[in-house]
Amino acid sequence: MPTNIYALASSLAVALSFCQVVLTATRTSPPPGAIVVRAGTTTSGEYKTVASAVAALPNDSSSRSIFVYPGTYNEQVYITRTGPLIIYGYTNDTLSYSSNQATIQAGIPASSAGSNDASGTLRIHKNDFKMYNVNVKNTYGPGTQAVALSQYGSRVGFYACGFYGYQDTLYANAGTQVYLKGYIQGATDFIFGRGGLAFFGGNTIGVSGPGWVTASGRESNDAGSYVFDKNTIVLASGAASDTSGKVYFGRPWGAYAKVIFKNTVVTAPLNKALWSVWNVGDERTSNIFFGEYNSSGSGVSAASRPSFATILSTSQAASYSISSAVGNDYSSWVDAAYL
Repeated sequence: MPTNIYALASSLAVALSFCQVVLTATRTSPPPGAIVVRAGTTTSGEYKTVASAVAALPNDSSSRSIFVYPGTYNEQVYITRTGPLIIYGYTNDTLSYSSNQATIQAGIPASSAGSNDASGTLRIHKNDFKMYNVNVKNTYGPGTQAVALSQYGSRVGFYACGFYGYQDTLYANAGTQVYLKGYIQGATDFIFGRGGLAFFGGNTIGVSGPGWVTASGRESNDAGSYVFDKNTIVLASGAASDTSGKVYFGRPWGAYAKVIFKNTVVTAPLNKALWSVWNVGDERTSNIFFGEYNSSGSGVSAASRPSFATILSTSQAASYSISSAVGNDYSSWVDAAYL
């Protein structure tokens, strides 16, 4: 009997291992009909840069896709075409940003580009866009605004993507958008924007220096909000040595800032207040909504929240969701495999 039990256990372990392999999907070749981007290619019909592949697309209502092979593509990419577009990055695990092998990067600050949007490494000025398993970086570093992603479209989804910068990494400025199972890194106001309606689910958020995760610039009492659910906030690799105790969930760039964090696991060493005014003497807290529910982890232990922050009840927290953030029609355009 013991021998049979051990044999059964071994068989079960093999079966479970096989299931895990099956469930880990790869994407190492282009989907049918996709335009191919490959660094240094000399193959006819392929493109050496993402920007050149985008420029080759017809500006019509047709649905198109681009597949990006491994490599670092040093360029800015600006997408405006009318029809739906999907960009796929090469990966051995479609559900994890950690396996991404395609990176788009530039190092342009807003001070020289002329605006936050113009500094963006990837600029999305279109509706109906999806991107999977691509890293986007602004390598400029500390000193001024330098955007990795500038997002102005509706029904836009980023799945298992990585966004890297320092100040103002992710410009969620307009339209309905979701960020699922990805990675977002920065220090100062690194998830920010004015009129964006955004949902962030299942991401790892890496803090690389003193500052604020969010800076909502909402300027009126409209439907816009940033809703975060089941994310993890960590200290990024190589973070500045003076980061501990100098990081906050957010501060209000706009007078009607609205940010909700639910079910967040925090290991990055946040300031005990967790939330911040804009600046001393320019607080901007009279009409804001900073909500929080079920935060846990060493980074929020012994927290002492300010009066302008709201601890949500279970029923209140339930009213802030992907549908409240981006609309009840989200199931028609969000990839449910990443929820």
